[in-house]
Amino acid sequence: MQHPCLTCGACCAFFRVSFHWSEADPGMGGHVPIELTEPLRTHERVMRGTSQSQPRCIALDADIGRYSRCTIHDRRPSVCALVPASWEFGEASPQCDKARLGHGLPVLTPEDWTGVSEDEKNPLPEG
Repeated sequence: MQHPCLTCGACCAFFRVSFHWSEADPGMGGHVPIELTEPLRTHERVMRGTSQSQPRCIALDADIGRYSRCTIHDRRPSVCALVPASWEFGEASPQCDKARLGHGLPVLTPEDWTGVSEDEKNPLPEG
């Protein structure tokens, strides 16, 4: 059984991904590729494509509901790592449910995690 996010991608094509500018500033230890971002407000940047009326992150390689991968997964903004999939850690995730429903996908259930190892689940960011 594979991680349900690998066949989803709905959150990356539903929400605006905004974060503190320092996450994309190499001089400040930032890790998000700055060329994939654009300014939002004074202290925020946003992933390109996510501040549109029909958001879709520039780093998303997906056919929503069939396959999904983040092309910068190991360098993604912290806000991305903070959105758990529903039932990944034993409870529903309103953000996950909203994004999936917005793309016509059913919400995840505890049964969707049967056979997914703890090592495959999304680790919380360090810090």
